[in-house]
Amino acid sequence: MVSAGLLLGVSLTACTGVPAEPPANDTAPSNSGAPEPSATPAPDATLVPDGTAAENLVYFNFLAAAVTKANPAADGRAYIDALVAGGFDRAAIEVTFDRTQADLAADSIQFSVRFAGECLIGQIGPASNGFHSVVVPILSTGLCLVGSTRQIDW
Repeated sequence: MVSAGLLLGVSLTACTGVPAEPPANDTAPSNSGAPEPSATPAPDATLVPDGTAAENLVYFNFLAAAVTKANPAADGRAYIDALVAGGFDRAAIEVTFDRTQADLAADSIQFSVRFAGECLIGQIGPASNGFHSVVVPILSTGLCLVGSTRQIDW
């Protein structure tokens, strides 16, 4: 489980960059490039069954965000149930344990979906500083997560 968190942390950290300083400008900002306010909210993300993992990352994140919004302390099962209800194949999903072998709450949980030859991986928990997700290749084991995962038998 630590290896999976480390792997995800390294993968996600590698994707961040230092924002560049804005150029100095003595003129007032212009609204010419600002988008017009819209009275119509953006539609909810949807599953793209024949799409790539990358094309479904927005939907994966949408489902995870809904779980987190409903219950910030949600367990792994809540995320798995949301992914399955959202159309992802239960047999392609993995999740780490909510509790350690010492029966302490896990610092973070990871969950994944094998999709179109790649892995959608999500991580959340106190040690994660919020929800993070990434698309990565399937491991040589045919799985997405490294280490022990719990059986999804409900």
